[in-house]
Parts: sequence; C-alpha cells; structure tokens
Amino acid sequence: MLTNSGWIAFTNRVAAANITPMKPLVLRSAIVASIGGLIFGFDTAVISGTTESLKTVFNLDDAGLGITVTTAIIGTILGAFTAGKPADKYGRRTVLFVIGALYIVGALGSATAPNYALLVIARFLGGVGVGASSVVAPIYTAEIAPPKVRGRLVGLVQFNIVLGILLAYLSNFVIRLVVIDPVGAQPIAWRWMFGVMVVPAVLFVALLFTVPETPRWLMAVGREKDAVGVSQLLCSTQEESDRQIAEIQQALAEANMEVAPFWVRRNVKVIMLAVMIAMFNQLSGINAILYYAPIVMEKAGAATNTAFLMSAGVGAMNLVATMAALTVIDKIGRRTLMIVGSIGYLVSLGFLAGVMFYYEGRYDATSSVLVLVGLMMFIAAHAFGQGSVIWVFISEIFPNRIRARGQSLGSMTHWTFAAITSGIFPVLIGSLGGGMAFMIFFICMVGQLIWVLKVMPETKGIPLEEMEEKLGLVGAA
Repeated sequence: MLTNSGWIAFTNRVAAANITPMKPLVLRSAIVASIGGLIFGFDTAVISGTTESLKTVFNLDDAGLGITVTTAIIGTILGAFTAGKPADKYGRRTVLFVIGALYIVGALGSATAPNYALLVIARFLGGVGVGASSVVAPIYTAEIAPPKVRGRLVGLVQFNIVLGILLAYLSNFVIRLVVIDPVGAQPIAWRWMFGVMVVPAVLFVALLFTVPETPRWLMAVGREKDAVGVSQLLCSTQEESDRQIAEIQQALAEANMEVAPFWVRRNVKVIMLAVMIAMFNQLSGINAILYYAPIVMEKAGAATNTAFLMSAGVGAMNLVATMAALTVIDKIGRRTLMIVGSIGYLVSLGFLAGVMFYYEGRYDATSSVLVLVGLMMFIAAHAFGQGSVIWVFISEIFPNRIRARGQSLGSMTHWTFAAITSGIFPVLIGSLGGGMAFMIFFICMVGQLIWVLKVMPETKGIPLEEMEEKLGLVGAA
C-alpha cells in the first residue's frame, strides 16, 4: 500500500519542495497520521459493495438501507464532536491510538456480526473512529509540519483518504469475484469486504509507536523540556527549532489552550468559515455518491460486476486528481483550488442531471458510460477542490488555543450533512429519479461558488501563530 510508485513519487516531491531539507521524522510522522485517513476512506467506501447483500440478509428496504448507512455516520458525528477535548487533554498521539483500536473493533465486529443489532453497533464504533480521525489526524500533522509544506503534509491525510476509497472499491470488486456467495444461502462476501479493513488498522496502531507527540501540545500542557526535544527532532536546524519554540511560547502566553472560550464573538468569523466549507463539502453529494456508487451505476444501466469495476474507476480518478491538487496546493493556494473545483462541480453535476433526465426510464449501456464519465468529472472536481482543501483549511484558520475544538466543529458539521445527504439519497433517487437528485446538488454548488468568491480567505504559507492576525481576529471583542 505504501510502496505504490505514485505514492513514492508524490512523497519525494513533498520532501524536495522545502528549501530547507525536511527531517525524515517529519515525513514519517505525517505518513503515519495519514494512514488513519486511509482507513477513514476505506470505511467510507467499503459499504458501497455490501448494500445489496445487507438488504437481503437483514430484509431492508431503501429507507432501512439509508438508516443502516447513516448509523456509521452518526458515529462519525459523535467522534468528531468529542475528539477535540481528549486531544487537548491527553494528546494528539494518544487519541490516535484510541482511534486505531476503534477501527479494529469496527472492522471485526462488522465482519462477524451474527445479527443486525451487532452490525449496527460495530458500524457505529467504526464511525466514531472515522469522525475522531477527521479531527485529530490533520491537527497532528499541522502541528509537526513546517509552514512551507504544511498544506501538502496535511494533505497527505486527504491523499490517503482517497487511496483508501480506491482500495475499498478494488477490494470489493476482487472479493466479489473470488468469494462466491452460496446458492440458496445467505451471502458471505460482504463479511470479507468489511473484515479486510483490519489489516491497515493494525498497521496504523503499530506504526504509531514510532512517532512523537506534537511539540505544540507538549508545550501547552507544561512539558517544555519534552517539547523542545521533539522540536529538535523535527526541525532541520537548531535555529528553526528555537524559532518554533519561541512562536509556540508566545502564542500560549497570550491565551491558555485549556480555558480559552470558543463560542464567543471574536471567533464567529473562523467558526462560520469552518461550518460553511464543511457544509458545502457534503451538499455536493460526494459521500452519498461514494456510498451508493454501484447502485447509481446499475440504475444507469450497468451490469452488477461492471458497476463494481466502474466504481473502482471513479476511485482511481479521485486518487489521480488528489495527487495533482496536493502538488500545487502550497503554490497556487487553497482558495484558487476551491474556485476551480466549484466550477468543475457545476459542469459535472449539470452533465449528470442532464443524462439522467434524458435517459429516465430507458437506461442502457450508453447511459451507464455517460454517467461514468460524469461521475469521473465530478470526483476530479471534488478531489482538486474541496477534497484537498477542507481539512487543510480548517486545521489552519483556528488559533492555536482552540484549534482542536475548531477542527472538531468542522468535522462534526461535515458528518452531520453527510448523514443527511446519505440517509435520504436512496429514497430521493428512488422516488424523484437521478436527474432531480443531481440537480439539487448542482444548486447547492452554485451557493458554494458564490461563497468562495465573496468570503473565503487564502491561508497558504502563513505560520499558524500568525493566522489570527491574518484573519483579523487580534483585538476582536
């Protein structure tokens, strides 16, 4: 998984991008944290291969399937909502260990569940891990990364999310070919689809033992000596380490991380920025499409096995576009990527809505290919814009003293809207048709483009300790 040639080339470019050579420990720590993102992505997409089997085994209708999928998302909301405070109190690395344990329990529980209730519980626990990971992994990476490459290193989380999505689609396709469901008995392939996630989860936990806690958190809890030691391990020169420690000390002297208020007037701007980018992320329909990609393909006229293979193609496009975005995110900036991505959303969603409206009731092989083209344009737009920007942007805009809670709010908003869109999507596409479903997402993305052009600030290359001044929060009441 980590030896993929594209992965190696990408990480080499990341390492070479900084004028001052990056310590190997920095890149290794970022990669380890990003494995949490890989499992995040895998868990997000793996459900797509199990939906029809789950309907059969547990006698679910469209609404019941939506509820089953949403159960895991409810877990992500809880994980996102609760992860911030433990991350501030016990440390980023400690919480990442807990997340790894939840991943393992969720995978094994889903694979071996003897009844619907235990399946739901296992999916919920795995979802808690996903939600917590979306908060803590970007924070961890942002706090160990030099400003010049912070976007790309935090972006490794997103890179591995989309790599996990691709691996889930490929895994589902291979398992469907290799594991033959018994005739006249309940299907079993879906259990293998869930269970294979144990492998990266165990790897994640094992590798966490090889990386340090962040110097910012260590300093915040009074462990100055440890913070200095970790900073020296992460920074390329003593001068760089001294500067980093001085910046952290200055920031912490201005406000105590443990008691700084969050829901106050001075934070309204960054709170709204986080909420809006997270809300628009899901109003694009991205998670609904990822969860139900094979169903969308089959509805558009593709055969079942072909639909699974097409889903893998969508995942591959997601990976390629994300890699492209992460190579330029620190050059052209977060806002520019969002503008390009928003325009891409409008083109692709408009195309998909048109195809679905035109072929409604008479889908065939041609319509399935056109829908595949539209979905690949859509996923490319998402990967190049929202997908690469959201977690980087949210991890950057909040002041040090409230960063974990800000990331938690953004992630919780993201998953709340994911639950809404994913829960209603099977019913929506079943009752109103695919054309209307995609048209609704199109209208929402018109709103996103307006927001990006009128409101969203640029955050590239700004030290975290200077972000507050950049956003005009210094001295705010």
